[in-house]
Amino acid sequence: MINILDLSIEELKEKLEQLNIKPFRAKQIYDACFQYKDYDEVSNISKAEKEILKQNFNLLPVSIYKVQESKDGTIKFALKCNDNSIIESVLMSYKYGYTICVSTQVGCRMGCSFCASTRNGLIRNLLASEIIGQILCVNKYLSNSTNERKITNVVLMGCGEPLDNYENLTCFLNLVTNKDYIAISERNISISTCGIVPNIKKLADDGYKINLTISLHAPNDEIRKQLMKVANAYSIKEILDACDYYFEKTHRRVYFEYTMCKGVNDSEDNAKELAKLLKGRVAHVNIIALNAVKEANLETVNKKDAYKFCEILTSAGLSASVRRTLGADIDGACGQLRNKILDETGNK
Repeated sequence: MINILDLSIEELKEKLEQLNIKPFRAKQIYDACFQYKDYDEVSNISKAEKEILKQNFNLLPVSIYKVQESKDGTIKFALKCNDNSIIESVLMSYKYGYTICVSTQVGCRMGCSFCASTRNGLIRNLLASEIIGQILCVNKYLSNSTNERKITNVVLMGCGEPLDNYENLTCFLNLVTNKDYIAISERNISISTCGIVPNIKKLADDGYKINLTISLHAPNDEIRKQLMKVANAYSIKEILDACDYYFEKTHRRVYFEYTMCKGVNDSEDNAKELAKLLKGRVAHVNIIALNAVKEANLETVNKKDAYKFCEILTSAGLSASVRRTLGADIDGACGQLRNKILDETGNK
């Protein structure tokens, strides 16, 4: 069955006419979707029409399955799609408002050694409706209102590689920035990619100006290949060239994530090499002390070492900071999101 938000309003009008429903209903149905109303909550459509719609369309692409709250206030949501797939989203509270970290795939095929999301491989891509559904569902949970938008920022850093699901990603971006609905600015949207070079360039060519974050995690290709399978497809030079292209097109500085793994990429020489690699770029480095993933066989560093690494970068003239860890006690921190409910039940 089709999720409404996977159709444009014009496409929905055509389908409604085929069902002998007046096309002006399309706007009312779209409004209901963005307000995250189910059929029983929609009052401006007749009962007879709703019965026809129920047989053909889903209004709600995801629903809350389980909620966990961290001691630091971070909330992790397990959300169920209409095919019973489970995905995870994480809500973080800041002074400026709420940021939500959303998933773009069920599982992931990138195979990064430090990441939990890839443990069961890729099950399927999420639809655009299922990506934006995470935001709409959690926003309604926060405010219990159909009109108030509490979520101000979106990061596509949950399960999956966003640029491996390019068509649904860009459909989502068109939906989430639509000025007639939740209208989240591109400046408040960030995407994290392990470095799918052609699609980094395509994102710029297609006119999107969201914040680009590269999961770099190494100062050279040799170390990167130990940590990330994608390094066998794209070299660091190719990725940096794509980042330069993105900056030229969008004028948005690029962010680089660097997860520190003890004895792998955490030495002073690694920091100096990274500083030399990125010197002169309009960029910022987010340093992350590895968050525990039991199957990874990698050790984290202590905060003192992370700040020392950061100091080497800043002394060399780079913009850099150590990322604060949120939600680690509920497996909601960077690299920890996974389909754990499926792991526990064995339901693949």
